[in-house]
Amino acid sequence: MSCPDISGQISNQNLSQMASYSKETIRYSISFQQKVVKEVEKGASFGEIRRRYDIRGGNTIQQWVRKFGKNHLLNKIVRVEMKGEKDRVKELEEEVKRLKIALAEATMAKDLLGTLVDVANRHYKTDLKKNFGPKSLKKTDKPKKDTP
Repeated sequence: MSCPDISGQISNQNLSQMASYSKETIRYSISFQQKVVKEVEKGASFGEIRRRYDIRGGNTIQQWVRKFGKNHLLNKIVRVEMKGEKDRVKELEEEVKRLKIALAEATMAKDLLGTLVDVANRHYKTDLKKNFGPKSLKKTDKPKKDTP
């Protein structure tokens, strides 16, 4: 028994499919890449340049900017400050540190006093949290008038 020869049909189908999926590689000259980067640095958007020059890669221009651009700091924050401002920032940071320490100490003292009151309540079997200040004066009835 012989098998029908279908190898010719398979190879023709594969070739036509491969031809439709072929990827075109475009190489851009360095001078062109630098020109595009200059346009980006002047303020043109990546999308606008991609459409203008029909650049298909989504990351292509960003790579060129990283490679050739003078403006590496596009997405970075640069802080320029005078010496006096630097000293002021250091002073403020030290003050924040001192205040945090003072807050921690005050919180510990408050907790310590709360624990002391609880221990004293158990020991003396009383409630020290009651208000022991002077008793408020009660309003009395209207003063009686002397009748003749």
